[in-house]
Amino acid sequence: MQRWRCKLVGCMLALAALFAVQSPPALAAEQVDLLLVLSSDVSRSVDHPKFLLQREGYAAAISDPHVLEAIKSGPQQRIAVCFVEWSGFGAQKLLIDWAIIDGPEPARKFGDQLLELPRAFADRTSISGGIEFAAAQLERAPFESGRRAIDVSGDGTNNAGRDVKLARDEAVAKGIVINGLVILSDRPVPWNAEHTNPPGGLEKYYQDNVVGGPGAFVLVAENFNAFGRAIIKKLIAEIALLSGASPRTLR
Repeated sequence: MQRWRCKLVGCMLALAALFAVQSPPALAAEQVDLLLVLSSDVSRSVDHPKFLLQREGYAAAISDPHVLEAIKSGPQQRIAVCFVEWSGFGAQKLLIDWAIIDGPEPARKFGDQLLELPRAFADRTSISGGIEFAAAQLERAPFESGRRAIDVSGDGTNNAGRDVKLARDEAVAKGIVINGLVILSDRPVPWNAEHTNPPGGLEKYYQDNVVGGPGAFVLVAENFNAFGRAIIKKLIAEIALLSGASPRTLR
């Protein structure tokens, strides 16, 4: 009986080894030129008309011919993008999961999805929470790239959650570049003035507290109506590496 058991175990081990040899190797993750999280502020200072301008701006920008041309300029000729909305502490949502953008059709599909989805939040402003959530999406991305970036757009300072500098520094330490798109308020509200226009201006606040990593930059949209043009310029800079290390602000 003992001898029979030994033979059985031996056969099982031999079969296991055979299956291991014949099993195909794990497929390597698809390479892209850039992993990009589009991270959009939907806090309560962003009213509904401003929210629509933001959504429409992103949807149009991803399909813009100049943006698609920038994508095609890379060695892989494709990038991977996901879209996140964030507001106050604990209020972050992945609206569109990782998608390859390598031409007009996937870009149009991404934009159409964005226009159809409902608004996620309208709470306070936790830029730090938005950065942490975006960084987590990069860690779970099903694609691989030597370049990982978070594109943060917002119209105010961090007023909820942890210190935004700590969140930024942790993300940068992982090799993530954080760029900022500051949206200046054309209708300042007295009770909200310091939030949307802090000492030194919102542009300087983003430079000092939000952006980080090699070549990180801040771009300014003078108001929400200018957002669409600004996001096109920003995407081209991120995709085609036009930003450079200095200056850190593009206009």
